[in-house]
Amino acid sequence: MKILITTDTYYPITNGVVISTDTLYNQLKLRGHDVRILTLSNEGKGYTSGDVYYLSAGSVNVYPQAKIIKPTRSKIISEIIQWRPEIIHSQTEFSTMVMAKYIKRKLKIPQVHTYHTMYEDYLKYFLKGRVLKKNAMAKITRILLNSFDIVIAPTEKVKRLLASYKVSTDIIEVIPTGIDIGKFQNTVSSVERETILLKYGMNSKDNVLIYIGRIGEEKNIEELLYLFNKAHMEISNLKFLIVGGGPYLDNLIAIVDELNLNDSVKFTGMVNSNIIYKYYKIGTIFVTASKSESQGLTYLEALASGCPVLCRWDPCIEGLIIDGNTGFSYNDGDEFMKDLKKLLYNEKLRTTIKENSIEIANKYSKENFGLRVVDIYKKAIEKDLQNKRNKSIK
Repeated sequence: MKILITTDTYYPITNGVVISTDTLYNQLKLRGHDVRILTLSNEGKGYTSGDVYYLSAGSVNVYPQAKIIKPTRSKIISEIIQWRPEIIHSQTEFSTMVMAKYIKRKLKIPQVHTYHTMYEDYLKYFLKGRVLKKNAMAKITRILLNSFDIVIAPTEKVKRLLASYKVSTDIIEVIPTGIDIGKFQNTVSSVERETILLKYGMNSKDNVLIYIGRIGEEKNIEELLYLFNKAHMEISNLKFLIVGGGPYLDNLIAIVDELNLNDSVKFTGMVNSNIIYKYYKIGTIFVTASKSESQGLTYLEALASGCPVLCRWDPCIEGLIIDGNTGFSYNDGDEFMKDLKKLLYNEKLRTTIKENSIEIANKYSKENFGLRVVDIYKKAIEKDLQNKRNKSIK
């Protein structure tokens, strides 16, 4: 099958959409499909590298790292049309979606779309929230998504949101993004673990809370800092390691200074994705207070690593973070403290949760993800053929 994947963001940028897109690309290639990616250039000019087409693009001050296609004729689009993909799978809603729709019309082929981002939580980034409001975003999303053959939602939470936007539920399929289970189950030696901890002024005797992910305001990390501030007064040897980079980093550093937590809270900055699994292994507990996740790949990565999860309750964790089984979720500070102490003071419970976590994470493998998406492609192609037959009869 010839498959074109379109996305506004791709490596060297790293985020959930990029990771999901790359995972899908590799799984499709392993199954013998001819797959190419259409994305925006980080270098300004358009070019092709292997299976990836980079369209000429420029930065735009709409939201962090945003790019927009330059209004010029592109030989790349002509090359793609000559290649004649059988189906398009778009991953983002902006520049490359416009190109995807153009190619779809020219070739009269089906298009599948994955809705990755809960834009309600990011509207403040779009022109500082002055233009797009929630109702407008819902209307735009409805118009865009109802034009596709099938829409993939990574969780039931996202499907319910799209249904509230009046996107037809007949076209929505729930398929969580898969992860490389084996990578996160790699072992890390005690010497290597100690070396990483010492780098940040910690050691193996410390109880290390760890957050891994984008450092954005919508991730609600400052809530974790205030909860940690209370917890470390009651619990000895408690440390907090915040792994990642993003636009809210300076704000968090200021809060740490204000709370006088510089000895207990450390920031790593960006960490290479090839070694990120080691950081889950050094954590005693993975913590997050985000309520903006469409799926939350870091939750899955923590589970696959056997690192107990303590997170704020959010619909995206339904069936994933089960209290006392695969971790704990909290709704307020009192629940956070109660669950934190359960995990820290009960080694047997942590061991049970680790075993259960690894078992449930296996259901979210990249292999299962690839298989399920291919089934969606076949369904979309069959649906498109049926629609064409019906039109020919009329």
